[in-house]
Amino acid sequence: MFSTKKTLIVAAAGVLSLTALSACSSSKSSGTSASSGSGAGASKTTQHVTLMVGGIDKQIYLPYKLADQLGFYKKYNVDVSLSTEQDGGVGAEDAMVSGQVDMAGAWYNHAIDFQMKHKSVEDVVQLSGAPGEREMCSNKSNVHSGADFTGKTMGVTDLGSGTDTLTQLLAAQSGVPKTKFSRSGVGDGSTAIAALKNGSIACVMTTQPTVTAIEKENVGYSAIDLATTAGATKALGGAWPAAGVLVRTDWANQHQEAVQDVVDALVETMHWINTHSATDIANALPATYTNNAIITKADYITALTMDKDQFLPDGIMPAGGPKVVLTTEKLIGNADDSINLGATFTNSYAVKANQLEGSAMTTTPAGASG
Repeated sequence: MFSTKKTLIVAAAGVLSLTALSACSSSKSSGTSASSGSGAGASKTTQHVTLMVGGIDKQIYLPYKLADQLGFYKKYNVDVSLSTEQDGGVGAEDAMVSGQVDMAGAWYNHAIDFQMKHKSVEDVVQLSGAPGEREMCSNKSNVHSGADFTGKTMGVTDLGSGTDTLTQLLAAQSGVPKTKFSRSGVGDGSTAIAALKNGSIACVMTTQPTVTAIEKENVGYSAIDLATTAGATKALGGAWPAAGVLVRTDWANQHQEAVQDVVDALVETMHWINTHSATDIANALPATYTNNAIITKADYITALTMDKDQFLPDGIMPAGGPKVVLTTEKLIGNADDSINLGATFTNSYAVKANQLEGSAMTTTPAGASG
């Protein structure tokens, strides 16, 4: 999520089992490959990449860790050091732009935000066609649409985050400017649930597994569904591409093989998700992701079954998606007509990955105009 919210940490052993971040910076990459080409079975030098995720145990971001668990990074000769955001510090996309990590597992809209700040960032593989979020509201809130936000305090992950953008957007679509309501950063999980319980917020924009935990504890209800492609289309006017891999354009140009290797692994992961059940996916993830203080594994599987169609099957940025995101960014004043959409994403790596894996692409690719 886009904010000044989270600080770089490398997840503890037992949750993330990859090489320590300090040993895996791209500045210590093994260099060029021993042969041309990319993919499984190629004779080549292992690439080293650092990737920070905007909340690695959230369901919307599960493909990054799942690729590791399934051995796909290793299959494509890339050593990916995964890390996650921590409340109160720098976000994944900001860590990527500043060079703390090579890649960010974050939302596509940040590429547009960065271009407005004259920073060139591109989405190199698209994992979801919807935000995967819901507006969860207190049982006493009487909120059912953005029109009901007036005079209320709305919870977001952090101010400036993607959930903050979506909250402002839902209000703006109903004619409610952001000056007419308040936003409060409450994180997710137990802190978001506590804020709903104590009445400091009326609603919170959040994702699974927090959504299911709120419903299970009867703390609140889902007022607006942005969790699925169908829900996003109804609320936002079309597919709203969210989770993907963001990379600085200059870094991608200098490390095209490493980018391709990561995309190859994630595209195969997306095909795997598309052909396996929520139970299979949950069984492949670390136990701490699926069974913890706020959710049981059975709850996790139920939630994933409900929201699984947010994931795209082939890593392709969908046609029309970037235009919808840009339109919504304009609506809340985050972007203008100067944006060059074609510079904010590329399908070239994902197309090549699908060809390499012999997989049919079922998503219609966005062109240069989005």
